[in-house]
Amino acid sequence: MTVEFPHLDLSADEVLTTTRSVRKRLDLDRPVPLEVVTDALEVALQAPSGSNLQGWHWIVLTDPEPKKIVAEYYRKSYTAYAAAGAAVRQAKPPKDADTAEKVASSATYLAEVMEQVPVLVIGAIHVPGGQLPEGNQAGLWGSLLPAAWSFALALRERGLGSAWTSLHLEYEREVAEALGVPPSVRQGVLLPVAYTKGTDFKLAKRAPLDTVLHVNKW
Repeated sequence: MTVEFPHLDLSADEVLTTTRSVRKRLDLDRPVPLEVVTDALEVALQAPSGSNLQGWHWIVLTDPEPKKIVAEYYRKSYTAYAAAGAAVRQAKPPKDADTAEKVASSATYLAEVMEQVPVLVIGAIHVPGGQLPEGNQAGLWGSLLPAAWSFALALRERGLGSAWTSLHLEYEREVAEALGVPPSVRQGVLLPVAYTKGTDFKLAKRAPLDTVLHVNKW
């Protein structure tokens, strides 16, 4: 029997433009049924992949121990990342210092509470031999990342949020060993998943299109 989950009354454009990186508004206390995660992953499986190989794998963590392991490696990587970022901002203050500070504070919060997030989902992909290709890897990751983003969009429509992260990949091998991931499967993204505190997310501030648009030539 298929379980039906509530959906927000959002248009496709609203889902696409209001799916934000959610950190401080993740509800750490509200349980997330595994079924709602797999329901959103069913949507993700409709994404394209190179030669239709569908080589993706989804590692869904709900138990405290594996979440703690991933969180500890994530924090270890984040500590170095945050220190480097702070040094860069001090040497060259960003144009929008307030936004930069808010993003940094939000990211620090997520690192601190990562294991408390109800569900952690790692998107990964089968790589023959486990060796990443040299040079441009767009062909490989282009067969995983669209599905991972579709998953994030499907979560948004169901009233849940996530934040696209990859800092744990600094310790990809250690995480793989702890979770029993075979060497032929390489990780590409970590998505902490929870219901959100409120569902009213707005468009983000972005540079105007004409500053990045190139028609027919650069």
